[in-house]
Amino acid sequence: MALEITDATFEEVVLKSDKPVLVDFWAEWCGPCKMLTPTINELSEEFEGKAVVGKVDVDANSDFASQYGVRNIPTVLIFQNGEVVGRQVGVAPKQTYVDALNQLV
Repeated sequence: MALEITDATFEEVVLKSDKPVLVDFWAEWCGPCKMLTPTINELSEEFEGKAVVGKVDVDANSDFASQYGVRNIPTVLIFQNGEVVGRQVGVAPKQTYVDALNQLV
């Protein structure tokens, strides 16, 4: 399962991570977000120990969604060394996320 990231844990989990971090910004009411959830959970298992894979519920945690200009969901941001190095808006094939992470691990 993907890690649940909140506004309170975002800095520690994402920005200070020594591994690449994939963050799925989503909401419970978002249909495409629900379609993406199984993919995110698979990525979490496949990259365990190599990358951090997490989800931010934008309804409950809007601070960092606003800070990073997330206007449409799902939006997946990939961070390395605290910086955004990748952005995917909308649902993409799993391989898109795999390729992005593989470039960083």
